[in-house]
Amino acid sequence: MSIDRIVLAFAGFVVLASLGLALVHHQNWLWLTAFVGANLFQAAFTGFCPLAIVLKKIGARPGQAFS
Repeated sequence: MSIDRIVLAFAGFVVLASLGLALVHHQNWLWLTAFVGANLFQAAFTGFCPLAIVLKKIGARPGQAFS
C-alpha cells in the first residue's frame, strides 16, 4: 500500500474513532476530528504531512493515492 493510501486510511479511521468516542465518552473528542480535518486541508495546499514523513522513514513505498 502506498503512503498516500495509508494516510487516507489512517485519517478516515481517526475521524470515525473520534466520532465514536464523542458519542460514548465526551464531546471533546470532536477536537481530534477537527485536528485531522485541518491537517488534511493544509496538506492539500502545502504538501506537508507529518504522517507521510514518518511513513517514509519506516520504509513505506511512495505512490499516488488513486492510480
